[in-house]
Amino acid sequence: MNERAAGVRAAVAEAAARAGRDPESVDVLPVTKGFPASVVRLVARAGFSAVGENRVDEAEAKQRVLDELGSSLAWHMIGHLQRNKSARAVALFERIDSVDSVRLARRLSAEAESIGRVEVPVLVQVNASGEASKGGFDVSAAVEAVETITALPHLSVRGLMTMAPFEASHAELHAVFGRTRVCLETCRKRLAGFDGSELSMGMSGDFEIAVEEGATQVRLGTALLGERPD
Repeated sequence: MNERAAGVRAAVAEAAARAGRDPESVDVLPVTKGFPASVVRLVARAGFSAVGENRVDEAEAKQRVLDELGSSLAWHMIGHLQRNKSARAVALFERIDSVDSVRLARRLSAEAESIGRVEVPVLVQVNASGEASKGGFDVSAAVEAVETITALPHLSVRGLMTMAPFEASHAELHAVFGRTRVCLETCRKRLAGFDGSELSMGMSGDFEIAVEEGATQVRLGTALLGERPD
């Protein structure tokens, strides 16, 4: 675990240097989907402050096992979130990184109000590749969507998230990540009250390109933790 973590951090630093960026401006989010609670414990001991999970049920089960971690570890929801699981997600996760519709955003805001949570930090998902299989807002509709979601009373929109095609050339990856960065910059210019500090993009197969294109967070599973158990 520690050796993999050192290798990932070195790769992030090298990619940041190529782009003239400070490596400290890029956060590594371990993706613990499919790994047992024991691996989450190792992640915390390795000095990471947060983990990403794709499923509400799985995260809920792991949190029950790992209560001893208390507030030392933040949990991010990074997968598609069904609206009927919004209440549980608001209670479980520090941040929702995959808000892919205005309807979901409204539901999350309402659920936060119902449990007395002042605000839920979120990222808005952008479909910068145009793939039908990907969730999120088209780049052309993203600014309007972010404006609507930012106005909701119990959400704090920290930035954007995107997923690149699984099989893409370096040129295609640069294009997808670059479009997302430009979209974030446009939101910053046009929308008052928009935080815009976070740009979550890049996974195990493409995170170095994402860093070169401005990612502030990369979501790493196998590159950091190895192959998932069967």
